[in-house]
Amino acid sequence: MTEKGSEKRVALVTGSTSGIGMAIATRLAKDGFTVAFHSRSSVLVRQSLAAAHPGSSYVQADLSDQSQSRNLIAVVVSRHGRLDILVNNAGISATIPHTSLKEASPELWRSLYEVNVIAPWTLIAEAEVALRQSSRPECPSCILNISSHAGMRLKGASIPYAATKAALNHMTKLLALSLAPQIRVNAIAPGFVDTPMSQAWTAAQKLWTERSPMGRGAQPEEIAQLASLLVASHYLTGEIIIADGGLNLT
Repeated sequence: MTEKGSEKRVALVTGSTSGIGMAIATRLAKDGFTVAFHSRSSVLVRQSLAAAHPGSSYVQADLSDQSQSRNLIAVVVSRHGRLDILVNNAGISATIPHTSLKEASPELWRSLYEVNVIAPWTLIAEAEVALRQSSRPECPSCILNISSHAGMRLKGASIPYAATKAALNHMTKLLALSLAPQIRVNAIAPGFVDTPMSQAWTAAQKLWTERSPMGRGAQPEEIAQLASLLVASHYLTGEIIIADGGLNLT
């Protein structure tokens, strides 16, 4: 949360016009941050978000295009004069049985890695200078990567998707070492989350209902609550928090 009397800190949340990203961006706005919303499209949604959060902004960018990823950071810093928090939430998936190896084509692997791994890396590299400039010893800047339980366990919509999230997790730990102490880097690895995109995932809904200790999937706001805690915890770095209702225990 921002401190009284200080310049408002700025948070960029990618993929923040729906689902988990919107919940995180909304929560950070309530915590006192100026939020830069982002999506690949969602023009109507961006207008409503701007109206709901005075001082916020929206930037449209296709993160599969590295030049647009780099420009996203430049636009946010230009508009707001600083960047304190970067939440890499945007990502894509592909549903392929793990036994269907040929269906997971090299082209699919490349497209998933471009958005789920290379784009976060590009955004972090471009944001590093701004994050270091706004960082203070008592309040370091923060990067938060939204990963998946599929990067931690032998699960996931497809092997290529799970591999991208495993790569993001390892990147999180490596960057926590290389960017400390000015910039903290953590990740959240959600399991099933009840979003519009996941409504058709009936097998996953059934799995979490029947096998997870909490007996259900997560709500986006519950992932946002954890994101808020990680942003506010000025000491924690290099952690990957599994948020799957305890399914990993079974």
